[in-house]
Amino acid sequence: MTNQRFLSLDVFRGMTICLMIIVNTPGDGAATFAPFLHAQWNGFTPTDLVFPSFLFAVGNAMSFVLPKWEKLPNRTVLFRIFKRTALIFLIGYLMYWFPFTGPVAATRILGVLQRIALCYGIGSIIAHYMHERVVMVLSAILLLTYWYIIMHFGVDGQELTMTGNAGFLFDKWLMGEAHMYHGEGLAFDPEGWLSTLPSIVNVLIGFIVGKFIQEKGKTYEGLTHLLMWGAGFIFLGFMWNYQFPINKKLWSSSFVMLTVGLDMVIIGTIIYRIELQRQLQFSGFFEVFGKNPLVIYLCSELLLTVLNLVQVGDMTLFSWIFKHGFSFFAPYWASLAFAVSYMLVCWLLGYILNKYKIYIRV
Repeated sequence: MTNQRFLSLDVFRGMTICLMIIVNTPGDGAATFAPFLHAQWNGFTPTDLVFPSFLFAVGNAMSFVLPKWEKLPNRTVLFRIFKRTALIFLIGYLMYWFPFTGPVAATRILGVLQRIALCYGIGSIIAHYMHERVVMVLSAILLLTYWYIIMHFGVDGQELTMTGNAGFLFDKWLMGEAHMYHGEGLAFDPEGWLSTLPSIVNVLIGFIVGKFIQEKGKTYEGLTHLLMWGAGFIFLGFMWNYQFPINKKLWSSSFVMLTVGLDMVIIGTIIYRIELQRQLQFSGFFEVFGKNPLVIYLCSELLLTVLNLVQVGDMTLFSWIFKHGFSFFAPYWASLAFAVSYMLVCWLLGYILNKYKIYIRV
C-alpha cells in the first residue's frame, strides 16, 4: 500500500466527483450538450458512468481499509460499518430535507448518498467476512436474481417500463409516492430499494479490482489483465443488453457489466500514466476532489439548494448569476460554462481543505 496507489485512486475518484458536479449543475437544463445528459431510458451516455464509477471507487477504497480490520473484534468491525452507513444515509436524507422547512411526509427517502451508504454497508460486510471467490459468486447471484425479479414481478407486458417495473411497484408500496423522486415528472426513484441490489456489485467488483491493483497494479502484466477483464465485462454488458437493456435508471444487470468494465479500463489507464509513466499532469487538480469527495459533493448540493432559494428580484440567485454572468455565450456553451465555473468553486473548497490538510471522513 503506497502513496502512489492512493494517488491513482484519488485521481479516479476526483475525476468522478468533478464530472458529477458538472452534470448536476448546468446553467440551463434545456440547453445542455447530449453527453452531459442521462439517457432518457434505455441506452447509455458518458453521464451515466459517473455514479457507478463512484461506487466502484468506494470498493477500491474498501480494499485498502478492510485488511486493517482483520485483527479487530467482530463487534468493533460491525459497529464501524453500521455507524458509517447510518451517518452517510442520514446526511443524504437531511440534504433532501434542507432547509428543513418542508414536511417530513413529503421528503425523499432515498438518493445518491443513501445508495452509497447502503452499498458501502452491505458491500463491506460481504467483502470482510467472505472469501474473494465467494464475493464473485455472490456478485453473479445478485445480478441474476435482480434480472429474474425485474422480468417476472412487474406489470405484465410492462416489466421494463418506468411505471411497470418491479422496482417502481416495490418502492411505491413501501414508501409511497410522496417519498420518491419526482424529477421525471412522476414518482419514480432511480435510486430505489430493489435497484440497490445490482449496484452493490459495482462496489464488490471495485473491491476485487482494488485488491488486484495492490498486488499487480505496478506491472505491465497486471495492467494487461485488468484491461482485458475490462474489455470482457464491456462485451458481456452489450451481449446482456439484448435480453436486459442497458438502463441506468433501472440499474440493469447489463448496465453494471458495462460500467465496471469501463471503470477497469479507465482506472487501468490512470495507473499506467501515474504509476508507470509518471505523467502527473492534471493529477493534482483531480486529487483535490478525491481527498474529500463526500464533503465536496454534499457542499455542491447544498450550495445549489441555497442558490435556488435566495430571491433576487423576480428570479432566484442561481438564475440571476447565470443570466448576468454567462449570457454572452451561445446558449449551450453558456450552460456548460456555468457548470464548469460552479465545479471550480467547489474545487476551491477542496483546495483550501487540502492546503490545510483537512480530510473529513464520515
